[in-house]
Amino acid sequence: MGTQAIRPARITAVLPDSIAEEIGFEPGDALVAINGQKPRDLIDYRFLCADEELALEVLDGRGRTHRIEIEKEIDEDLGLEFETALFDGLMQCNNACPFCFIDQQPTGKRGTLYLKDDDYRLSFLYGSYLTLTNLLPQEWDRIAQLRLSPLYVSVHATEAAVRSRLLKNPRAGQILDQLTWFQDQRLQIHAQVVVCPGINDGVHLDTTLRDLAKFHQGDTPAVISAAVVPVGLTRFRPQDDELTPVTQAQARQVIDQVQALQSEWRQQFGTNFAWLADEWFLIAQRSVPAESHYEDYPQLGNGVGSIRQFLKAFEQSAADFLPEAVSPPRTLTWVVGNAVEHAFQPIVDRLNQVQGLTVHLAALASDYWGREMTVTGLLTGHDLLLGLRQRSLGDALLLPTVMLKPSDSGDPGDTLFLDDTSVATLSQQLNCPVLPVDDTDALVRACCGDLPAHQFTDLQPAAGYWAPS
Repeated sequence: MGTQAIRPARITAVLPDSIAEEIGFEPGDALVAINGQKPRDLIDYRFLCADEELALEVLDGRGRTHRIEIEKEIDEDLGLEFETALFDGLMQCNNACPFCFIDQQPTGKRGTLYLKDDDYRLSFLYGSYLTLTNLLPQEWDRIAQLRLSPLYVSVHATEAAVRSRLLKNPRAGQILDQLTWFQDQRLQIHAQVVVCPGINDGVHLDTTLRDLAKFHQGDTPAVISAAVVPVGLTRFRPQDDELTPVTQAQARQVIDQVQALQSEWRQQFGTNFAWLADEWFLIAQRSVPAESHYEDYPQLGNGVGSIRQFLKAFEQSAADFLPEAVSPPRTLTWVVGNAVEHAFQPIVDRLNQVQGLTVHLAALASDYWGREMTVTGLLTGHDLLLGLRQRSLGDALLLPTVMLKPSDSGDPGDTLFLDDTSVATLSQQLNCPVLPVDDTDALVRACCGDLPAHQFTDLQPAAGYWAPS
C-alpha cells in the first residue's frame, strides 16, 4: 500500500466545457470517493470514472461535504486535474544504490529534491523507473488486475549477486524471477542499465543484456527494450563508495560492445533492442548515430536519441518560424551543458544565418556538481552565475526550462534550479532578461520575436521539458 492513508484528491484545475465545470467543481475542492470507493491514485480515479453512472462524494473548499450523482458517456472524462497523481502518498525506495542522484546532492535544499521515488504507479503513468524491490503481494496483484503495462524498470544487472551489490538490497537478486512473472502475465517493461565501471560492465553487461533479450520473445515480449546509461557522479556523493566515473576509453569500449550486440539482435528480432544513451557518444567524443538508428525512440526518456530528435525538431521549427531577417537586430546567449556543445553548433550556425540575429552558445560544465562534462538539465543557478557573469550576454539569455524543477509550493508553475536559485534572481544578478524555452518552437520564436523591455523580476517559465536533458 501507499506510505500514507488515502487523502481526498485535491483539485487544482477544472477544464473548460467539461462535466466538472458544468457541475460546478472549483479548484480547492477535493474528491473523496467515487461510487463508494476512495481512489488511491490517478489510476483508480480513471478506472472508477470509466462508467456511465457515478456517485461522487466531494469536499468543497470550505470543508462541506456534497454528494453528487451524474450520468455520462462511458469513458468520458470529468475534466478534473489534481495536485498529485498519488492520493495515498509516494512509495519510496528501500535501496541504497551508491549512484542514486538523490544521495549525491548537498543537504539543506528544498524537501522535494530528496524524495526517493520507487512507485510503480508513477512508472505506469509517467515513465519513471522503479526497481520492483518494495512491492508487496497485493501490489503485484493490482498490477496484474489492472494490466499496468508497460512499466519502466531499473535492472542494472541480472546476476543476483551483482544487482544486490549495486542496490545494497538482498531482495534485488530476484529480478529474473520478476521478469518471468511479467512474461507469464503477458505484461511488459522497458529496462534500464546504469553502467558502473568495474562492477556491472564488461562480461556482466553482456550477461545482463543477453538475459534481457531472452524476454524479448513472442507477440508480447516481456522486455520491450533496454537502455544502457553511464553512471553519473557528483562531488557530493559518499566518499567511501566504490564508484568511478566513466572514462573516454571505457565509453568507447561500451559503445563497441553494445553495437556488436545490436547487430545480432537486428538479425534476430528486427530491432536494436538495446540502446546506448547519447551521453556515451559525448564522453567517447564520437558522433551520435543517424536518425534512422533510433527506430521509434523507445528509450527517449533515458536520453537515447534525444540529440537527434532535437536536431530534427529544430529543422521543422526553422522551416515553420525562422524568418530571413529580424528587426530590430538582437544578440542572444543560449546556455547549454557543455556535453552538447558540438552537437548543437549546427543549430547556432543556422540561427546566425538570419539577418540581424546573433546567437552565442554558452556551453558550461557544472562547478556545483563537480562534473567536467554536464548535460543541460543539471546546470544550476550557481553554474550560470559563475559561467556567465563575465560574459557579454547581449539582449537576453535563452534558458532551457529542463534546468528547472518544481519548488515545494505545489504550484506547477513555480520552479527553481536544482540549487534553489530562482530565475528572477539569475536575471537580476546577471542584469539580463531571461527567455525560458521548452522546445525548438520556443527557441526559434524567442530568437525572432519581440525582445523583452526589461529584465524579469517575477518570472514563471513555460511548462514542459527541453531535450536533451
